[in-house]
Amino acid sequence: MDSGNTAWLLTAILAVALMLPGLVLFYGGMVSRRTTTNMMLMVFVSFCLTAFLWVAFGYSMVFGDSVGGAGLIGDPTEFAGLGQLLVTPEGSSLPPLGLAAIHLCFAGLTIGIVAGAAADRMKFGAWMLFSALWVTLVYFPVAHWVFAFDSEDGTVSGGWIANTLEAVDYAGSTPIHVNSGVAALAIAIVLGRRRTWPVQPKAHNLPFVILGVGLLLTGWLGFDGSALGAADNNAAVAVFNTLVAACAGTCAWLVVERLRDGAPTTLGAASGTIAALVAITPSCGAVSPIGALAIGVAAGLVCYFAVLLKHRFRFDDALDVTALHFIGGVVGGLLIGFLAAPTAPSGAKGLLYGGSIDLLGRQFLAIAAVFAYTFTVTWVLAKVVDRLMGIRVDDETERLGLDIVLHAENAYEDTPEPARSARGHAEPAHTLQTPDGEPVEVMRS
Repeated sequence: MDSGNTAWLLTAILAVALMLPGLVLFYGGMVSRRTTTNMMLMVFVSFCLTAFLWVAFGYSMVFGDSVGGAGLIGDPTEFAGLGQLLVTPEGSSLPPLGLAAIHLCFAGLTIGIVAGAAADRMKFGAWMLFSALWVTLVYFPVAHWVFAFDSEDGTVSGGWIANTLEAVDYAGSTPIHVNSGVAALAIAIVLGRRRTWPVQPKAHNLPFVILGVGLLLTGWLGFDGSALGAADNNAAVAVFNTLVAACAGTCAWLVVERLRDGAPTTLGAASGTIAALVAITPSCGAVSPIGALAIGVAAGLVCYFAVLLKHRFRFDDALDVTALHFIGGVVGGLLIGFLAAPTAPSGAKGLLYGGSIDLLGRQFLAIAAVFAYTFTVTWVLAKVVDRLMGIRVDDETERLGLDIVLHAENAYEDTPEPARSARGHAEPAHTLQTPDGEPVEVMRS
């Protein structure tokens, strides 16, 4: 094995793993104080659940030989249990379980991103069942399309986007951000609008939000920089482009926010950073630093206005996952068709560098295919879960807050708690107070 590349891969795993607490804090700070722990648990526990699926058959579905050579899904039995990855194959320069670890983080974070659209109103049990089904039937197939490359000797066939379509997606925006953003739209439609729509609870802890974004930015550098698995100039290009794009997106969002709303905000800065990071993910190894700045600015501007669309079309994507991740992924993916520099690691040539429109067409087709597949399957899965166990909490639970009703705990001491039995267990019925001080009897759901 190459010790330098292995060290960089292990370092990148640590960086990407930091994105889990980053996402937990980012989402936890954006919701109301009455649903903080519920939101954090949705992100954290769905990540943990994904680990079981990844070891059992997920890695195999993503990186196994494509069933029938069609490029749609890997053989789920080829690496089942991952016992074959304990020994590094002859000729491999990287430990296979290292690659499995970083892609496990990708899978677990993707379903965590989707959780933001369901904030404040989804049953926790329904979320866990939906998460398991979605990761299996949506994430694993789409990840195979993009991450699984044909072997050099032709003995293993990979995904159709990577090998047949040959779209450029340097670090995996399509299976992660476009995928999660589309899923967020579908599940928001199935769940329906929150009880107080269009009034939404304000982000209750902005320090959580900005700290979470800082951790996400740190992890993103490892995420994008490890795309080719080597500690070389290509990794440095990807890391630098990711960093400057994030800064550009932050500034662009704050400028338009100041001009339209009268004041730059912490939440706006955080949103601009995430939008730009999403947009640079497919293009970090395909553009020059000037191109990275342009993509960051474009993402900050476009995603700001995309947030407003949920009010126009009246769907309640609680934490703007569709605007930041789907639209951000579309911006980054399509701009490759214009800004791809032939001297960048990917070697693609955009229209501004004398390339043909063919690249732009391939980028569009990849995004359109993921949109069609993910939206359809996600909508069906959410409907099935709703039919099986009910997907949404009742109005009283939503009004009182999911933390106290579903989890018998609160993020803050000054929030009402349920009555406790002599043994310390939460009673099945407990008395809470409304904001007006009136006692309310609530049965746990």
